[in-house]
Order: sequence, then C-alpha cells, then structure tokens
Amino acid sequence: MVSASKPAIPVNTIFITETAASKVKEYAARDGKDRFGLKVAVKGGGCSGLEYVLDIVDGPGSDDKVIVHHDLELYVPKMSYVYLAGTELDFSDGLNGKGFVFKNPNATKTCGCGDSFSA
Repeated sequence: MVSASKPAIPVNTIFITETAASKVKEYAARDGKDRFGLKVAVKGGGCSGLEYVLDIVDGPGSDDKVIVHHDLELYVPKMSYVYLAGTELDFSDGLNGKGFVFKNPNATKTCGCGDSFSA
C-alpha cells in the first residue's frame, strides 16, 4: 500500500508550502509591492544561538540562491543555506498561535517559541 503522505523534502532545497506562499503574497499586496520575493535567512541570536529571518524584498542579493515554489521566489544567502537546506516553511493560524513555522531538519535544538535554533 502506498502512503498518501507528502514526499520528503530534498536536502538540497528549501520548500515553502502553498499556504505560506499565499500569505507572503497577501502581505506583499497589502504593502503595494509588484515585484518581490521572500528573503529567508538565519542570523546569530535568539535563545538557541541562531534565529530565522524573513523579509519581503524587491529582488535577490548578489550571493543569494534563488528557489521558486508556488510562483514565489525565495532568496537564500549562501551563508544561511547551510543551515536551511531541507527546511519547509509553513504558515499556521491554529490555536497555538499565528505565523510562519520552520520545519528544519538541521536544527538540533529549538527554543520554545520556534524562532531560534542551534545546528
């Protein structure tokens, strides 16, 4: 019997769900942006050592890897890509809160809020 579950995310990419992509497009439209993409990065900080950074930007930086899912360009700086490869970015508006959720296979430890991690 074949499982109906979603296939594993390839370790050489970052995936954004349709729900999360729609939310980014909604925010960009609200801000009047015609040409945009989502910068997905990590920076030092947070209670676990690294924290996620999301920003709607006009285009990629010179060292960004460009990934396209659901007609949305994701811009990932090469230094961040090592920590984010294989990650799924989703959006949750359930009872436990509302916002973007990272499912990162590289995270060895995460904080309670899910905004930071260590690898």
